[in-house]
Amino acid sequence: MKKIEVTQAVGSALCHDITAIREGFKGVAFRRGHVITEEDIRKLLDLGKRTVFVWEDNAGELHEDDCALRMAEMAPVEGAHYEGPAEGKVMLKADAAGMFRVDTALLNEINAIGDITICTLPDHYPVKPGDNLASMRIVPLVTKETQIVDAERLCAGKKLLDLRPYRAKKAGVVITGGEVYHGRIRDRFEPVIRKKLEAWPCEILGVTISDDDTEMIAAAAQRYLNMGADLLIFTGGMSVDPDDVTPTAIRSLGAEIVTHGVPAQPGNMTLVAYLGDMPCIGVPSAAINKPATVLDVLLPQLFSGDKLTRDDLIRLGDGGLCKGCAECRFPNCTFGRY
Repeated sequence: MKKIEVTQAVGSALCHDITAIREGFKGVAFRRGHVITEEDIRKLLDLGKRTVFVWEDNAGELHEDDCALRMAEMAPVEGAHYEGPAEGKVMLKADAAGMFRVDTALLNEINAIGDITICTLPDHYPVKPGDNLASMRIVPLVTKETQIVDAERLCAGKKLLDLRPYRAKKAGVVITGGEVYHGRIRDRFEPVIRKKLEAWPCEILGVTISDDDTEMIAAAAQRYLNMGADLLIFTGGMSVDPDDVTPTAIRSLGAEIVTHGVPAQPGNMTLVAYLGDMPCIGVPSAAINKPATVLDVLLPQLFSGDKLTRDDLIRLGDGGLCKGCAECRFPNCTFGRY
């Protein structure tokens, strides 16, 4: 684009909207792309416009609205839609509940190009329909088309953004602890686990209380597997004490332990294992008293079908310390951002 005197602009196309403000009115007087005529000169001068920005032929530039639309096209997201452009930007909004994913390395590459700015919710963030997920725009009014081409090239064959819908699961819950099994104390785990799972598309096949006995715990879990469970949750017996046998029982099912213990608190002693592709989660006692623990951080990924890896769990360390706010605002906080 180039800046020229209004009196010299006849026949040129505006590359931006021009706003008029007068008593009782504020709006667009001339729209982008309008070709200036002799009759427009007086009106533009009355609006205080001595100069205007017009398109240059063969300048290789794109307007901010066109850039925003191109960026939306390079990052399609199933289960979400783009709105705009408005004020030079497009907004990605969720149509479905799910876990929002961001290729952060790719995002950093694109934002390093120059004029492009894309901001998003954090990676691994649970969202609901209507949530804003990402905003895209360029900083100046126009930019060289080569910048958008570079971004499109980086995105080719990759998913910059993704929304992974939650999948229905059937869960079996095994509560361990001799003191509970023998009736010495009242179980407090069941209502907590039921309430947490109610927030997800989950059918609870049943809740079994077991003694601290490897065979009894494994047998209870096997019954749920025979009923079609595709998620097993074990509570209690997750510390490193010799008589805490729940991890041993999970191994006896043939499950592969991804980790016993994660760099996050509360829920430091959480266990993550897989029986094939089926998750087995060991939940420590912190879940009874704390409104949000590692379990709450992992549930969105479990229900979106992503298999947790050791690297995923190691990354919990950055942001893995809950601040213990008087009023819990999870997940709208720093806890569990990985």
